[in-house]
Amino acid sequence: MATSWVNSAERIGSDLHLELTGPGGRRAALIRALREAVRSGRLAPGTRLPPYRSLAADLGVARNTVADAYAELVAEGWLTARQGSGTRVAERAEPLRSAARVPRKAPARARGPRHDLTQGTPDASSFPRTAWLASYRRALQQAPNEVFGPGDPAGRTELREALTEYLARARGVRTEPGRIVICSGFAHALRLLFGGGVLRGPLAVEAYGLGFHREVLAAAGVRTVPLPLDEHGARVDRLGRERAVLLTPAHQFPTGGPLHPARRAAVIDWARARGGLVLEDDYDGEFRYDRKPVGAVQGLDPEHVIHIGSVSKSLSPAVRLGWMVLPERYVDAVLAVKGEREAWASVLDQLSLADFVVSGAYDRHVRRMRQRYRGRRDRLVAALAEHAPHIEATGIAAGLHAVLRLPPGTEASTAKAAAWQGIALDGLAAFRHPETDMAAGDGLVVGYATPSEHAYGPALEALCRALPPP
Repeated sequence: MATSWVNSAERIGSDLHLELTGPGGRRAALIRALREAVRSGRLAPGTRLPPYRSLAADLGVARNTVADAYAELVAEGWLTARQGSGTRVAERAEPLRSAARVPRKAPARARGPRHDLTQGTPDASSFPRTAWLASYRRALQQAPNEVFGPGDPAGRTELREALTEYLARARGVRTEPGRIVICSGFAHALRLLFGGGVLRGPLAVEAYGLGFHREVLAAAGVRTVPLPLDEHGARVDRLGRERAVLLTPAHQFPTGGPLHPARRAAVIDWARARGGLVLEDDYDGEFRYDRKPVGAVQGLDPEHVIHIGSVSKSLSPAVRLGWMVLPERYVDAVLAVKGEREAWASVLDQLSLADFVVSGAYDRHVRRMRQRYRGRRDRLVAALAEHAPHIEATGIAAGLHAVLRLPPGTEASTAKAAAWQGIALDGLAAFRHPETDMAAGDGLVVGYATPSEHAYGPALEALCRALPPP
């Protein structure tokens, strides 16, 4: 039996070769072959196709196979069929542009940066695929039938219990499963708290921080009031009439310092005195390299702090899981905003993360990445000492990024030079609150965790070439 067909010139007007290969039988193969012939322009709009009998004889297939294929393509709009006119290629079936018109190779700059040193992303190549797959399989095998129904908006009990133990042990958080609500990440937590009306503005924030978070708050109608920063962290003594403050106390983002112990105590005193609330963004609290990580502020007063964390830095942003540890008085209000069913966080991913934590795989992964990122930071500091000793990596040895302090007036030109070197990174000014009068000076925010291990060395070399001379 034939597996291909070459038409005669009198039937179609040009040679046409149809390959009947692939899954699904001869009918499906013929449909695919004719679609591709039309799509590529080998069958031009208006071209008349052979009658069923002729094409079936050429291909060695049943007439019904050809008739069914034609009917399917007519229904899809590729072909038209009229009495007395036969079956033709539809006039609206526009072929793809000729390959000659499409550049085979985009210019180098159109392909994007060669070196990714943007902040906020872990090394994607380090995701623990084998261990995660093992946890996923165990979770799936052990999951009760109810798992495959509507999800609990609070999150799976298994995950909330695992987080209760882990956060107490690793971050000094005091809570219980009933006070943890699972979300899809920090931005989702902000949307639930402010977009849902659980909390209202104005909200005090650090003078330097993620603009994306400010945009989320602005979309919820929340005015943010910037707090100045110094070497001891946010100036919480400048808190005014606000009833809530958002802080990154373990490792200020992006400037890199921790909140001083006296200020940790002071902000709790402020919250108690005003009936206020501290929102603690613990975005990379597990990654401290020069000493044991400082415990969460939430441990000082669980009724005046909302502790928010996720696995976006420790594991992967692709997992889309985070948590809010809430004062008891806010739990019902947050759950009411989430609704009766879980609409954001995959229940199967929740069960997988619970197993990943309980089995010890999460601790092992964090320890491994802590060593890797500490080595990355050490290599950055060593490269600066050798090639640009006038440039300092500031902040504590922690997290997934460092700030390189630059000579005054050089940030814009250095960022431009980095772009010419094919480096993607951010200048410090990009994180400045638009209403603050504080200036942290010129700097680059270098995400040393983002590149894969083999790409990090070339990225450092390119970075050093972009830095300004002394």
